[in-house]
Amino acid sequence: MLQSIKQLYGNKLGASDGEIGHVKDFYFDDKNWTVRYVVADTGSWLPGRQVLISPRVFGVFHQDGKILSVNLSRKQIEDAPSIESHKPVSRQYEEEYHRYYGWPFYWEGNGLWGMSGFPVLSAPLKTMPHKESAAANQKQEHTDAHLRSTQAVNGYSIKANDGITGHVTDFMMDDKSWAIGQLVVKTGHRFTGKEVQIPVSKVGRISYEESTVFVNLARQDVEQSYPRDLVLANKAA
Repeated sequence: MLQSIKQLYGNKLGASDGEIGHVKDFYFDDKNWTVRYVVADTGSWLPGRQVLISPRVFGVFHQDGKILSVNLSRKQIEDAPSIESHKPVSRQYEEEYHRYYGWPFYWEGNGLWGMSGFPVLSAPLKTMPHKESAAANQKQEHTDAHLRSTQAVNGYSIKANDGITGHVTDFMMDDKSWAIGQLVVKTGHRFTGKEVQIPVSKVGRISYEESTVFVNLARQDVEQSYPRDLVLANKAA
């Protein structure tokens, strides 16, 4: 089932031994269009840090009311490799993060999640002591893991083959694989236009310098795409 990412912002996050904050953002891999991390706003608990939660510890995605359950303790999260809130997430950092939790690298293998199409764990979680090094921190600053923020891309212009036709308002994510299947686009006037959904397979590229998503469609094709209200109605039914 497809899940609106926008509807998850602000939801509380519950570890095995208490709340850890709320959902602030999602980082997705712009090559495979898959969410790799939930970004938690931990308030005053871990100030100045980006706290990343992998879909692997949510298991089958579900909500308990407005709380998303995380199969980690607060201590495991606190002791994980830290990254400052203003720093990009590098592949070097991801390697350290995955080694700490004892997880396979999702980028090694033919599946969306390494050897699998889903973020499942085949063995019990066992964290490893983390050691930071100056060399690792230096390398971290120069390595691009192709992770992008859904909050940042929200609002980007949609440029069809024959011109601008709207802007991004949401992302529709598969609740089992965490793959983003559809972009929600508002066409027409920013306040009075309609929302439609277009498959990410139609995206040619994203320009972060121009804040634009380029799609391999004509403007008319985008504007006549499946209306979002019908998608949500079918989901509710």
